[in-house]
Amino acid sequence: MHTVVVGTSGVTASDVLAVARGGARVQLSEEAVAALAAAREIVDALAAKPDPVYGVSTGFGALATRHISPELRAQLQRNIVRSHAAGMGPAVERDVVRALMFLRLKTVCSGHTGVRPEVAQTMADLLNAGITPVVHEYGSLGCSGDLAPLSHCALALMGEGDAEGPDGVVRPAAELLAAHGIQPVELREKEGLALLNGTDGMLGMLIMALADLDTLYRSADVTAALSLEALLGTDKVLAPELHAIRPHPGQAASAANMAAVLKGSGLTGHHQDDAPRVQDAYSVRCAPQVAGAGRDTMAHARLVADRELAAAVDNPVVLPDGRVESNGNFHGAPVAYVLDFLAVAVADLGSIAERRTDRLLDKNRSHGLPPFLADDAGVDSGLMIAQYTQAALVSELKRLAVPASADSIPSSAMQEDHVSMGWSAARKLRTAVDNLTRVLAVELYAATRAVELREGLTPAPASRAVIDALRAAGVQGPGPDRFLAPDLAAADAFVRDGRLLAAVETVTGPLL
Repeated sequence: MHTVVVGTSGVTASDVLAVARGGARVQLSEEAVAALAAAREIVDALAAKPDPVYGVSTGFGALATRHISPELRAQLQRNIVRSHAAGMGPAVERDVVRALMFLRLKTVCSGHTGVRPEVAQTMADLLNAGITPVVHEYGSLGCSGDLAPLSHCALALMGEGDAEGPDGVVRPAAELLAAHGIQPVELREKEGLALLNGTDGMLGMLIMALADLDTLYRSADVTAALSLEALLGTDKVLAPELHAIRPHPGQAASAANMAAVLKGSGLTGHHQDDAPRVQDAYSVRCAPQVAGAGRDTMAHARLVADRELAAAVDNPVVLPDGRVESNGNFHGAPVAYVLDFLAVAVADLGSIAERRTDRLLDKNRSHGLPPFLADDAGVDSGLMIAQYTQAALVSELKRLAVPASADSIPSSAMQEDHVSMGWSAARKLRTAVDNLTRVLAVELYAATRAVELREGLTPAPASRAVIDALRAAGVQGPGPDRFLAPDLAAADAFVRDGRLLAAVETVTGPLL
């Protein structure tokens, strides 16, 4: 099994994906263990002094003014975990929790948190054992980190709360730790706070969303190309020299992908009744510009994610010169903004795909296709309600595009009076990405049927490969009305698991 080694200088997005989704094992580097021990010596020295130090010998948040005597400090650290594990609602997905745990371990291993090596090792042990704490949907404001979600993870380290075992069964964490020979941790000064104070949940969901969107944006180029072909559109607008004079890299990549899919098509450039068409509609002609802008938004989001992956997010932090200083690095604004920005781009990509689908179904705008792509229009309704479903999904995408980060709600007796809402931004983006997959699946379903209805015209080899693979996957082609939901579900799976791209790339080679 693949092993990810965690050092002091951060991790990569591929490391996060390997642990969160691939079940990779985690190992602490010797450098990380040494850094953990060195930082812990600093915390222990400060704990022995009479002067109060935030997070070491004081309360937290609005209670930071109280000096905590040595005999109460272990209880203080336990209490912060127990009291902050206050999430509510459904349990979040396993991959989100594994990303959350792994990214917290990444910061702990930086040597800036003051956590003992044995605590870090226990975090790795839980990941390696496949023990996933139960983390709830609600509880994070995205400031002082993802407090409640991280607290539920820390609670499991203490052998408390509930967790899901590798068999998917939820049991008391104490039972799962004992079954895997893992000793619960006894937290000491600073450690409870250090386990809670990070933007790890929102960052993990950003990294996974970017991975999913990388597939979906290339898939959207394919479905847009199929729609252009089915509508007998012109591929001249995809010429690289046109995109070079507006040098957005995402736009050029999307246009190149569409051109690759359409290479050799016998449908592009034909017109109903040989009537020349001066221009295609915006949803067809401007597909590279819209998808390209989304790609460039993703590039900015990746830059933010990479910076966060190299960061040590905690408060207070242990500095190399021995100081332990309070700071505001836990604020989730940088991550929250790009999460919201991506949701806007996702909504617009879904919107333009729906407009192309509607055009395919409208006999007044489809250039000779039957109404709703029906076999016997009037007797058959064709794909009329498939477009309704797609429209409902797009409407939901627009609601999900309303930014969470534009809101802030004060907490902790006004000490935490401005929060990022980054966790909420991440949760709604996750839903948006899921729904975008369905939107593209409906366009794929309609466009492939429409291409097949263009009798006497030969589609591009890449389009033919998609149609053949989709039909082999059990998604039926043109014909009388039938129970449509299973076909749409199969088309969704075809896009979601990458078979759409795999089919295209057997002809085109790797898309950009």
